[in-house]
Amino acid sequence: MKESTSKQVHSLKNLTKSSVWDLQENDVFRMLNSGSKDADVKDNLRHYVDIVRSAFTIEELKEDKPAIRKAYEKQGYKVGFITIEESTKVLFAVRKRPIMRVTDLTYENIRHITASKLVEVLERNFGGGWDSLSQSIQDIIESGFDISTTTLPKDRLHKKGGMYEKKIADGYEVLEVAKGTWVEAIFAKLKPEVIKPRMKFESTDEDDEDQEIEDNYSNHDEEEELDEFNEDEMNEENYRTTFEIEADPDEEAGELSEYGSEE
Repeated sequence: MKESTSKQVHSLKNLTKSSVWDLQENDVFRMLNSGSKDADVKDNLRHYVDIVRSAFTIEELKEDKPAIRKAYEKQGYKVGFITIEESTKVLFAVRKRPIMRVTDLTYENIRHITASKLVEVLERNFGGGWDSLSQSIQDIIESGFDISTTTLPKDRLHKKGGMYEKKIADGYEVLEVAKGTWVEAIFAKLKPEVIKPRMKFESTDEDDEDQEIEDNYSNHDEEEELDEFNEDEMNEENYRTTFEIEADPDEEAGELSEYGSEE
């Protein structure tokens, strides 16, 4: 099963440290050889190679001998020539970096593995359960997967109609970690990729000229009314509040109120 769900990358120019994980070794040879014919790519070749190296191990082979090729291919490398200049070809061995341990997980590659692959990686590294992972690793995993856990006695974990059964039916992969007579179940499901909408604001000079901004904070009539306000004219008939203020006979409550105001 293909572990990537991202769009296919067609050239080095739109390659990123995330999308590079969509590539396989043959893609690297194809793209680097095509890039050698593009002037823009040639001028920034080191930049693109650095991106490729974030997901692939690249070794330059000094000699083209069958024994050397075979030794690298046995380790999972793809061996082939890459054109550096128009007439210069160099033999390279290229291998995608394996994701074997939780420390191999990054924000760039986490969405390029399946839930079953994640469970495999966790199982290979686990001992103490989900909480045994560092916070940074948990954050990386949860950036790409919905994670939930439950710890129950062995005989209750697979209870009919329980959480375990519902999660499996909803497409979650599960890892069970034994804890004595109890079992911690870690459920994982790849999050759907969300494309954030971009808000676009358009305006023309013509619109700006026609638009009048209402000044709600400079009402001269109100200012005049405030200027004419006379405290001597205020009495019980023309003044009221929306709530009554009563004296609190409780001295202790008063002391607490004063303490709060000082804070």
